[in-house]
Amino acid sequence: MSAEPSDDLVFLKACRREPVPHTPIWLMRQAGRYQASYQAIRSKVDFVGLCKTPELACQVTVDAVDQLGVDAAILFADILLILEPLGIGFRFEAGEGPRIDAPVRDAAAIDRVADEIDAAADLHYVMEAVRRIRRELDGRVALIGFAASPFTLASYAIEGQGSRDYRHCKTLMYSDEGAWNALMEKMSRAIAGYLNAQIDAGAQAVQLFDSWVGALSVADYRRYVFPHVKGIFEAIGGRVPTIHFGQGNPELYPAMREAGGDVISVDWRIRLDKAWDLVGHDRGIQGNMDPTAILGSRENMFAHAQAVLDQAGGRDGHIFNLGHGILRWSTVEQAKALVDYVHEQSAR
Repeated sequence: MSAEPSDDLVFLKACRREPVPHTPIWLMRQAGRYQASYQAIRSKVDFVGLCKTPELACQVTVDAVDQLGVDAAILFADILLILEPLGIGFRFEAGEGPRIDAPVRDAAAIDRVADEIDAAADLHYVMEAVRRIRRELDGRVALIGFAASPFTLASYAIEGQGSRDYRHCKTLMYSDEGAWNALMEKMSRAIAGYLNAQIDAGAQAVQLFDSWVGALSVADYRRYVFPHVKGIFEAIGGRVPTIHFGQGNPELYPAMREAGGDVISVDWRIRLDKAWDLVGHDRGIQGNMDPTAILGSRENMFAHAQAVLDQAGGRDGHIFNLGHGILRWSTVEQAKALVDYVHEQSAR
């Protein structure tokens, strides 16, 4: 391991709202289809196979750091891997995303979901990937682990695939609150154990992804989701910095802050300074450039990035990121130019 103490890494210092020499930046989905190196690996192995092969998961994770010069690596995995030990099978259809052939839509199906999992054993390949990545990074940048939030995970399990209206999920939520809470409790226990196992393996920060939470009103979030998410952050207990990501409804950010997270990660649907006011300046903030800005001209991309930096105002605790994952039509060259620009323009 590097002689540099991990606590001195710029990303971790920003998570703690400490002074940093420049604004740290990483990009959600920074390892993915926009990279020729990733496509070369995927031509030889399917997506789930890649996730379950620690040496390959390590390679694509570290490749992204090396190619982009970002300040943090994020574990290469998929948010649905935790469904298997819970007893919920899934598969990926080419070009169509995940499919769950037996969606969890009633109390009987929820009863069949495992009450507990042993994340370190059941998802051992993820933990081995974490250990390999830490060795390969050798202290250069921090490693972020992650999991889906219970709402996003439950939505996949209930809908059976991506959704625009979350009809089945909300029907269960509104019609049988007891069954809903039972499912959320099972998933929350598993998620907390999974994140703690990643920390045990070497993750230096963890992010909880609530990619679908924007489907909810604030009142519904507080009633049906908030207690479960809060329990996850309490179970982590401050072991490492935590990031809480949600997109689609900026009105949720104050409630998300109450649920937990040292850093609240926000999307592009709200100005970063307004979001930080909503979250409170005793928390860090991550974001929030529109991912499509990478697809335009370099001049336009830099203008979008500068607007985010200006809204952050150089305040301690800002981590630059996109409002969601980097799009597959992006290029490594354009993403690297964004990283370099943020580093140069934010130098203290």
